[in-house]
Amino acid sequence: MKLTIKNISKNYGKKQALKGVSFEMENGVYGLLGPNGAGKSTLIRILVGVMGASGGEVFMNGINRKSCDREYRRALGYLPQSLDFYPEFSGLDYLRFVAVLKGLKEDDAEKKIKTLVERVGLANDLHRKCINYSGGMKRRLGIAQALLNDPEILILDEPTAGLDPHERIRFRNLVSIFSRDRTVLLSTHIVSDIDSIAKKTIMIKGGKVGRMESTQSFVDAIAGKVWNVKMTVDELVSYQDSHIISNVLPIGDRMEVRVVSDEKPSLNAISVPPTLEDAYLHEFQFEGGISK
Repeated sequence: MKLTIKNISKNYGKKQALKGVSFEMENGVYGLLGPNGAGKSTLIRILVGVMGASGGEVFMNGINRKSCDREYRRALGYLPQSLDFYPEFSGLDYLRFVAVLKGLKEDDAEKKIKTLVERVGLANDLHRKCINYSGGMKRRLGIAQALLNDPEILILDEPTAGLDPHERIRFRNLVSIFSRDRTVLLSTHIVSDIDSIAKKTIMIKGGKVGRMESTQSFVDAIAGKVWNVKMTVDELVSYQDSHIISNVLPIGDRMEVRVVSDEKPSLNAISVPPTLEDAYLHEFQFEGGISK
């Protein structure tokens, strides 16, 4: 499955939320990475048909989405940032309800539900009220409903928001497994969500796509631009307002500060291997914790 996004724009009055966004995806996980307010959710809503674009086009296998809307929706699975449940619904009720909305036949739906709940680890909790599920269980229920129609395109909007580290890892592993024969777009501002599973990462800021490259390409691009610097707490207080800092580690009475900088930031700075998080901070210039 090939999904092509071509010159998508979105205006809210005089404000332009998306500015000519273009990229292309095929099977595998693609990370849509950017700070809050970058335009990620607006783009997601346009791709799933919740909102219309002000300009631009979306193509599925080279065919304009507008001319194959029914086929596009059948090929689409969507996990929104937040899920709403009717209070009386169990997990099974919810999945059956979504199956009806997606037009699945009853027998096919029951077989699909049985398979999916086992794969996402909810088989023993299916008859519990889903509003009583933990955050991780709700996310796993969400990915099960997104996969009910066996979609070729899976779009996930901030899927690990509110999850603890264990559930985040579990969810990430599920996405990786399901991506083998699907095109997956995972929108997030959490670098670790896509660091190990994304085929390519799409950096977006201010409604524009900066670059779309493999994770390793982003990391390789800042080789020689990440440093460890030791300093006192007092020095760090003033230092952090004018430098990109990705980590601070107390070592005795001093602080070991990880600095992202094109130039060697001090005489005692030691060059260290970069990570995707370093590349993300460098891309968006998060000086003092604020994107410039």
